[in-house]
Amino acid sequence: MLSVFEVFTPVGICAECVHVFLLSSTGQTLPPHPCNKRPAGTRTLHRCRGAQVSREIASTSTRPLEPLSVLSVVMARNLLKNPNGEEQLEFWELTENGGNQWRVEDMPGDWGHDFSDAAVTKYFATSFELCLKRQLIDLPEEGFTSEQLDAQPVVAVEDWYCGRQDCGCTYQMNVCLLDGNLGVLEEFNPEPVTLDPECDDCSWKQVSHTFSEYGPGLRYISFEHGGKDKKYWEGWFGVRVTGSSITVQV
Repeated sequence: MLSVFEVFTPVGICAECVHVFLLSSTGQTLPPHPCNKRPAGTRTLHRCRGAQVSREIASTSTRPLEPLSVLSVVMARNLLKNPNGEEQLEFWELTENGGNQWRVEDMPGDWGHDFSDAAVTKYFATSFELCLKRQLIDLPEEGFTSEQLDAQPVVAVEDWYCGRQDCGCTYQMNVCLLDGNLGVLEEFNPEPVTLDPECDDCSWKQVSHTFSEYGPGLRYISFEHGGKDKKYWEGWFGVRVTGSSITVQV
């Protein structure tokens, strides 16, 4: 149990991995950073194992604090790797790679829109045939215990998509909570969205969903999204995606 804690403040997130930095009142940054990069205010996060990180914090603490306050800082991190394309297509399984295939472009792109978060500088672009990409999150590997997961913690999902101002497109996503055998506990599978520049500004739009009360047994999360253009044009005129996020609130 975490019984003591000095004064630690979240000060940033690594630009190279999903590492949450905590700065103590003595000027020490915890936990030690595995890739030796300085903190940066981006959404690209590191695969810190929450239980291990929590023990490091506890061993250096000097003043009482509620345990869940520490864990919520450490564990409520984005579990998706490379959500904004900073590492090109690394960590993503390209389940559909049609047309001219997936590629990463710089914000705002041709006939595009600026993103609300200036720290997000890239996005994933789709082509004239269906492009889908997926990540399978192994929650025990990420440091979550069976007890935490069987308590049915809230799982929050967020994604951002937009279209070009010169070509319509479609967007789709699917998120599944899975048990240890990859059986589906609960699924979020909204209807595909069509963006048409003749009646829509095609600017960045957010889709979000929260899972709760889905039963015990959660061990994996599957996240898949993508789309294509509506005019079958050569190139990358399909939907653009970035800023994807999955957090588990323990």
